[in-house]
Amino acid sequence: MRKIACFFVLFFLYTTSFAQRGALQWAADGKSYYQVERNSLVRIDLPAFQSTTVVEAGLLTPQGQSQPIRLEGFSFSKDGKKLLVYTNSRRVWRRNTRGDYWVLDIASHQLKQLGQGRPASSLMFAKFSPDGNKVAYTSEHNLYEEDLASGVITQLTTDGASRMINGTFDWAYEEEFDCRDGFRWSPDSKKIAYWQIDATGIRNFLMIDNTDSLYSFTIPVEYPKAGQDPSSCKVGVVDIGSKQTTWMQVPGDTRQHYIPRMEWADNSDEVVLEQLNRKQNDAIVFICNAATGAAKAVYEETDKAWIDVKARWSEDPTGWEWLKDGKDFLWVSEKDGWRHLYRISRDGKKETLLTPGKYDLITIEAIDEKGGYVYFMASPDNATQQYLYRIGLDGKGKLELVSPANEKGTHTYQVSPTGLYASHRFSNHEYESVSEWVSLPKHTTIKDNAGGSGGRRSNQTGAQQYPVRFFQVTTEDNVTMDGWMVLPKNFDSTKKYPVLFMVYTEPASATVKDVAGGQRTSLYAGDIAADGYIQISLDGRGTPAPKGAAWRKAIYRKIGIVNIRDQAMAAKKILQWPFVDPDRIAVWGWSGGGSTTLNLMFQYPDIYKTGIAIAPVANQLLYDNIYQERYMGLPQENREDFVNGSPLSHVKGLKGNLLVVHGTGDDNVHYQGTEMLINELVKEDKKFQVMVYPNRTHAIREGEGTTLHLSHLFTDYLKEHCPGGGR
Repeated sequence: MRKIACFFVLFFLYTTSFAQRGALQWAADGKSYYQVERNSLVRIDLPAFQSTTVVEAGLLTPQGQSQPIRLEGFSFSKDGKKLLVYTNSRRVWRRNTRGDYWVLDIASHQLKQLGQGRPASSLMFAKFSPDGNKVAYTSEHNLYEEDLASGVITQLTTDGASRMINGTFDWAYEEEFDCRDGFRWSPDSKKIAYWQIDATGIRNFLMIDNTDSLYSFTIPVEYPKAGQDPSSCKVGVVDIGSKQTTWMQVPGDTRQHYIPRMEWADNSDEVVLEQLNRKQNDAIVFICNAATGAAKAVYEETDKAWIDVKARWSEDPTGWEWLKDGKDFLWVSEKDGWRHLYRISRDGKKETLLTPGKYDLITIEAIDEKGGYVYFMASPDNATQQYLYRIGLDGKGKLELVSPANEKGTHTYQVSPTGLYASHRFSNHEYESVSEWVSLPKHTTIKDNAGGSGGRRSNQTGAQQYPVRFFQVTTEDNVTMDGWMVLPKNFDSTKKYPVLFMVYTEPASATVKDVAGGQRTSLYAGDIAADGYIQISLDGRGTPAPKGAAWRKAIYRKIGIVNIRDQAMAAKKILQWPFVDPDRIAVWGWSGGGSTTLNLMFQYPDIYKTGIAIAPVANQLLYDNIYQERYMGLPQENREDFVNGSPLSHVKGLKGNLLVVHGTGDDNVHYQGTEMLINELVKEDKKFQVMVYPNRTHAIREGEGTTLHLSHLFTDYLKEHCPGGGR
């Protein structure tokens, strides 16, 4: 997924089994949480915030060494007697998901490294068995189990290789489904269910390194482009005793479907999984017999566009939300036109809509089955904001607002598993803010992180110098779009000013959110408002705003068309404002925003006079199949949609000033597309500029001086071709 939108950087946890530094990990009872302090592990008990050191840093010092191992992640055995420690981590594509693991027996203080004999920093997703006697992990694409008492390591799979992947995933699954941790212990600790990804049929995309040696060399990336078959995917259950795997007999061609979710079905005899077809518009839930592999379809959903996976409505893409001891489960669907939560019986024959109404569930935050409620984020009245709500799990209750009604803006929470407490943050574009701990559901402040007495306050100390204005504009197509705007310093409404539009416009991200600090031009070197620019961003159809499925899915098979027209028609209205200079209109974006910038410059050259496109997808046929086919269909069936939506098809329209920026080491959006774009622009005798950053990735941040250079490049180009100031 093209996740870098307009220089925003997103941070994620690498697995739900572990807490990283700075992340909150709750205790199972929801009454306390753990944090790392000076490499010691501390438990904080609520509501008094009493601190108890659970593991001293000194206990993490291996025998014969003078320094403790660095505690990068941790988890406890179910009985709380053992601690699993993650350290010496290394990056796999986006996140640090491989490293070394150690087990500490808390009572005896015995510290032991796991995976002896395996390569350093090669273990992934280690986790205790439910009985606490064993740990399983993957290493170099094979699955292992280690007995903690004897230290015996058992290799459970033997066919793992660079492209035969057991217990984790390939590039595309990780990038587009957020799938990383690919195995699950059975509740009785006797079996492990795991994914096997066969990527042997995926061709390498070769990036070339010209700078790091006398002779250039290639860097292969397994990358299935749009129209190319995905990796084969299947789920197996391996018996710990026999080391024999039983494959789940999910019907269909394993290369023409995806399995983005799999868990034990609330018992040790069955596995539940979700199968998506290649187009991702048909989802089937199967319950599989772990002993025989027999698969029974219990629920199915279809959509005219696409069906989102759990990563779109939960920060944790793992897990299956069972209720009533496995008799029911929760399911998120947009089938009535809104993203709603349903309660489905285990056999799929009975379903209950839990969140009726014309609003979208944004994310699920906590399920309090004992209390009978589910907590989730939503914003029925303003799509740029979000609030915490709860509703009954029986389908009979009314929607309850939990967040304070007088705090208008964006609320975020880390809710305890039982819904008792939460860490709460609130802010809006006016820089009103709150940071506190609360008890739920009354949302009573139990600790003010800023040191105040009541927790309810407006904090203007960090407010930006120039006010942000939120607005709406309705286009001639009768599409109403949300936007934000920052006016120049010493704004004079009798003068005309240049406008810099910041764009993204694709399903991966929205840019108009009522949160502090989200309204700025981060790449600009200097004070852009003082230099006399109006800054604007707009969210049109296709962006993931909570405005209903019709809004989000209007872009289906029309990326590069519908989203581009919405932006241009909104800009057309804005150009009618008396203080806007129609001769000084600039646009910029990154990744999907870079693609949007190109399309706006090419398709609507009479509006946009200057464009800066960073890491753009110039040709949709070059991007990965999971993302592009989800939103555009299959090139084998509707290739013309991919072609018509690609900037490459519209270069004849360029009239203004264009700067294209790309890193040659971009494994996400390949530099290949920019080279194709250059060829087409040259063919049409179009004047443009290009900045190539050797071996930089999609973020273009590697290498000494890179970030500063890009910032100055951006700023100088804008000033030269779209000078600021009122006229």
